[in-house]
Amino acid sequence: METVPTQLSEAFSPVSFNNWQAAALIAAKVGSIEALYAMVEGLEIEPLKPRAIGSEPIAMNRPGWLSFQRVDDPDLGRAALQAQTDAQGGADGLALVFEGANNAFGRGLPATKHALFSVLENIDLEKTALRIDAHPSIRNSAEWLVELIQRKKPNPRKLRLAAGIDTASIFASSGRLGMSFEALKASLPQSLTGFFASGLPGVLLEADARPIHNAGGTAAQELGFALSVALGHLRMAEEARQPISHIAPSIGFALSADQDFTLTIAKFRALRLLWNRVLEVCGTTLANPAKLHAETAWRMMSAKDAETNILRNTIAVCAASLGGADSISALPHTIVNGLPEAKARRLARLMQLIARDESHLGQITDAAAGSGSIVSLTDALCKAAWAEFQKIEKGGGPLAALIANTLQADVAVARSARGRALQSTKIIGVNAYQLEQEKPLEPLAYPAVAQQFPAKVSCEPLPLWSVDAIAEAKQ
Repeated sequence: METVPTQLSEAFSPVSFNNWQAAALIAAKVGSIEALYAMVEGLEIEPLKPRAIGSEPIAMNRPGWLSFQRVDDPDLGRAALQAQTDAQGGADGLALVFEGANNAFGRGLPATKHALFSVLENIDLEKTALRIDAHPSIRNSAEWLVELIQRKKPNPRKLRLAAGIDTASIFASSGRLGMSFEALKASLPQSLTGFFASGLPGVLLEADARPIHNAGGTAAQELGFALSVALGHLRMAEEARQPISHIAPSIGFALSADQDFTLTIAKFRALRLLWNRVLEVCGTTLANPAKLHAETAWRMMSAKDAETNILRNTIAVCAASLGGADSISALPHTIVNGLPEAKARRLARLMQLIARDESHLGQITDAAAGSGSIVSLTDALCKAAWAEFQKIEKGGGPLAALIANTLQADVAVARSARGRALQSTKIIGVNAYQLEQEKPLEPLAYPAVAQQFPAKVSCEPLPLWSVDAIAEAKQ
């Protein structure tokens, strides 16, 4: 009687690491494994590394993740219809992107209570998660959301909310704050107390590092900024006499995910490890406290041959999911060309549903655990990010670093290095296999959007940068 293997590994003969390495050299047609090493953002990527023995999976909320669809159309009638279509078409949540948000890209919903109420009027709040991306009127939006919830009276236990209050990301992307640092410091604790008194669950404060990424910054700079912003939230909570153990679960993170598959996975893993370390240093430990939102990156999107962005988006969504994102929002592939139409929005929504519900990418907790290369890269990224975090903290925190222009200068150095490195990289549609004639697109027309907001304090805003700059530099 034939013996059936009880484990998959028993069905195959043992293969030594040397044999794997020899096979890799033959496949890559190189003479040494060193020829396959790569440096990305100052971090060494090893092509083949033994299994990481003793590496435990990082705690994550699994199975799956929440699929978000952005609502950013300045035309409120159209935006409300889009929100209903997305909610009925499989999206778990809606990300409300108001004018002035770092990810509005010159568009966005009007920053009014009427806009928020109109978009959510026919949305079932018990079935649809909500997040508001940080924008200049974010605190008003949070209050309007509370008012809407009190009016519609959903079951609080079924609500999934994220109001991304993050002054630093607003300042970084817009270069403007509507009040002085002193007034901000005095008013925020009081606002927090009022929100906590409402008893609503979810994320109130966010550390949003997307402006760093989309300006061309490194993964370490992105993580260092996020940590410094989150630590500032903890300090503010102390001033509001809120215990850290109470405020920490109300802090979320937002990171960009791009086409660099390995680095994106490592970055999302590193954020959880770093935040756990911050909480440990602050004297508290929580089981899996980080709430991590991912958005596919603007900077990898190209206006040229826009359909190639679908491929980059797919890689980014898969990397964010394997890295442990709790929620993901995919930018429609035509977003660089204008306000996306229905087809582009539908593809952005279905991309996540296929990855999660058909490919089941979110079923495993920390799928990269044990991978020697990714664990090693995660550790290296943690060290680099901690150094960036310490640098920002020594300069007085993220707001002070922005005022002093040190953060913008550091990101500019990284952006220049990235541009030089990519000059010799072939990017489909951008500088390789370019279309002789672009396919016609039909972005939606939209009413005028407010671009300037009152400013008591100003700094040099972080610019939006994308891979199209590579092709433009050669013209």
